Amino acid sequence: MNILSKHKDLEQLTEIKANQKGTGLLIEHDGHIIGNKNTIQQIKEDIDNGHKFVIPDNFIVSAVFQKYGIKNANGRIYPENILRREVQKYLENQVANNTSVGALDHPSYTSLSGHDVSHRILDLRWEGHTLVGEMKLHLSPGYKHYGVCSTSGDLVANMILDGIKIGVSSRAVGSVEERYGTLMVGDDLELIGWDVVLEPSTPGSWIGRGMEELQQYVESNTSNSQKTLVSEKLQKIKKLIQ
Repeated sequence: MNILSKHKDLEQLTEIKANQKGTGLLIEHDGHIIGNKNTIQQIKEDIDNGHKFVIPDNFIVSAVFQKYGIKNANGRIYPENILRREVQKYLENQVANNTSVGALDHPSYTSLSGHDVSHRILDLRWEGHTLVGEMKLHLSPGYKHYGVCSTSGDLVANMILDGIKIGVSSRAVGSVEERYGTLMVGDDLELIGWDVVLEPSTPGSWIGRGMEELQQYVESNTSNSQKTLVSEKLQKIKKLIQ
């Protein structure tokens, strides 16, 4: 029985905090949102010129979601094979069926209610060690036409228009164990999805105005493959995360 099935009748799971071992809810604050630069500029110009407040029906933003093999602010590393496996399952089961939704701030439970939804993930793909993609904000008619916030997605869009950097954070269940002095996420990982937050924990993981702005955070396959690990400990860690 997997972890989610075992705990499906519980409202909450114990969160595994930074630098801790154990099994439970894994929350990583791993990205940031800004939005499409041209769209935001046009909206602001229309408002400044006294035109009607109108938000595009498809308010889509780009993001760096997560990375494998990188120790995050919680002090743990997601091995490549495990994170890639879970992302592929998410693409096939959630993204393909338009159920790839997330919330503003992390709920402390594994499933979302309708009023929690702030966005839907449209696409995920790998750039080296880095998971990137796009998400569409869930906006109300009131916000689109009048700027009145009534949903979580409205609040996210409003913060983006105000220039606030917004994070993207993963929510999963699984175990964390220590190997060679490093905290590693276990093979029992079950990815739930990504929510919108204010602080990231994976270094250089942000949502941007477009993919061109995210390139500075995306690691190069070539440069990574040419790096030589000189420490025996790093060699052992590298074998674990590949």
